Amino acid sequence: MKKAVVLLSGGLDSSTVLAMAKKEGFQLYALTILYGQRHDREIKSAEDIAGSVGVEEHRIMKLPNGLFSGSSLTYDSDVPTDRIVSEMEGIPNTYVPARNLVFLSMAVSWAEAIDADAVFIGVTAMDYSGYPDCRLEFIEAFDKAQSLATKRGVLGKPIDIRTPIIDMSKADIIRKGIDLGIDYGLTWSCYTGGEKACGRCDTCLFRSNGFKEVGMDDPLEYEE
Repeated sequence: MKKAVVLLSGGLDSSTVLAMAKKEGFQLYALTILYGQRHDREIKSAEDIAGSVGVEEHRIMKLPNGLFSGSSLTYDSDVPTDRIVSEMEGIPNTYVPARNLVFLSMAVSWAEAIDADAVFIGVTAMDYSGYPDCRLEFIEAFDKAQSLATKRGVLGKPIDIRTPIIDMSKADIIRKGIDLGIDYGLTWSCYTGGEKACGRCDTCLFRSNGFKEVGMDDPLEYEE
């Protein structure tokens, strides 16, 4: 059976991508990264989703403290709240410098070590909050670089970098996940790090708007 490494944060997008990779017949190896994020509650969700979907192995990698900084997600400033989705412009302070570049490099290394054919990542360009490392241009550039940097690439069998939801809206992602049987009550999206989702940060707003567009209630519990 062909293998795939899936970057799994425990959020709505990556959980959907995990289910999509399974639907394609891949044997799944999930990689979750603890990088000092204030919303480390998502690690529990990643474990729950990995168990629910079914993976061959789930690795949780802890990066050294302080490796990532300069982001509100790593406590360097306040997480923005109550922004109007349709008016969001620029790169918000929730951007973690080059995070996906680092995460994809780790995923490719593991993938080559286990002779996996693909790496899946749940980036989406349609409502990506202004993050430069979620754009198709970045994915294409990284794909070329990793094919040059790996033994598989040199031998003509490069690892396939897969971004199956990159052109999908949040509502379309939710519909796909529902079709695949994802329990979105197990997932976590909120950036603020509370016991319940705040409902006010950017990712909560994207998520709640997606469920509204689908016409169903979000099963995640929010603060009043």
